[in-house]
Amino acid sequence: MSNQSVAAEVGLAGVPAHCGGDPVAAVELLGRAVASAPAAPEPYAALAGLWREHRPELEKGLAGSGSVSAVTAQAYFFFLDGDMDDAAMALGSVTGARPDVGWGAAPWFGDDRFLGAVSAEALAEACLRTLDYGHDLDTEEARERFAPWFHAIETVSGSRPVPESLASMARLPRACGRYELAFALCDRADAVEPVMWTAVSRGATWRVMGDLDRAAAAFESAVALDPANWSLFLDLADIRAEQGDFAAAADLAGRGLEHEPGEVSLRAARAAYRTRHSGSPEELKALIALAPHLTNPTYRNQLIDHACAGPKLPRLLVAKARRLRKN
Repeated sequence: MSNQSVAAEVGLAGVPAHCGGDPVAAVELLGRAVASAPAAPEPYAALAGLWREHRPELEKGLAGSGSVSAVTAQAYFFFLDGDMDDAAMALGSVTGARPDVGWGAAPWFGDDRFLGAVSAEALAEACLRTLDYGHDLDTEEARERFAPWFHAIETVSGSRPVPESLASMARLPRACGRYELAFALCDRADAVEPVMWTAVSRGATWRVMGDLDRAAAAFESAVALDPANWSLFLDLADIRAEQGDFAAAADLAGRGLEHEPGEVSLRAARAAYRTRHSGSPEELKALIALAPHLTNPTYRNQLIDHACAGPKLPRLLVAKARRLRKN
């Protein structure tokens, strides 16, 4: 958007703020101006003026508002108050809702005051919030829009390397196809202290890249660091299934059940992988009984497909299992 257009929107926002006495409406208009040109300084200057002059009305009027404009303004208000953690998390929420806008270009987000004070934990949470809606970010356009986020990640991870937080931060560059940054964060975390979450993050990155051998090795490292964590056995079982080793996959699901005997996803995975390996009708019946209790339809379909490809299974039983697939 041109400077003239931004100035026009800022001027329009001044009408309800000063003439109509409605600063909340002005904030909504300024939030739209920010969305149009996140790097332009004029909307932020106008927001700062509103915050100085109408703070009580804004605190009351914006409380509980989930509109993109309101949360965008609140992120900046947090920054003005020196609350850098809440500022980061609010911007992460806005970015998750509208990743098509380059919110990270906001001047305050790259300010040394922000980057020097925001905690690694809060930035990690903000990164996770950018991924809340499952948008496809592995594009050149997305990588360009998220460049300020990558800069913030590099800065904060270098000065405040909290291993668990760095592992969480790595999810954003991984989603954007910036695998080298995701691995660099894992290496930086391991230099402080090897933790399970870093091994999981490294394994997830290798898995997305299609290197299942390295993904499996990373998840095996995670199991060594947290041997009672049942979900790690399930992750590793699923990787072995992707590799075509269904006997190992079933065994790993069984090892997970030693730690969480009632976990339905482990029970279903073991039944599916045993069915695929041996063609056992009894195991397929077990999967049919468990499938309705799996809350993730994609994973349920995946297990059913694996099982139904087992050898010499009764056709009627396979048809019954396939009817449980959800589109």
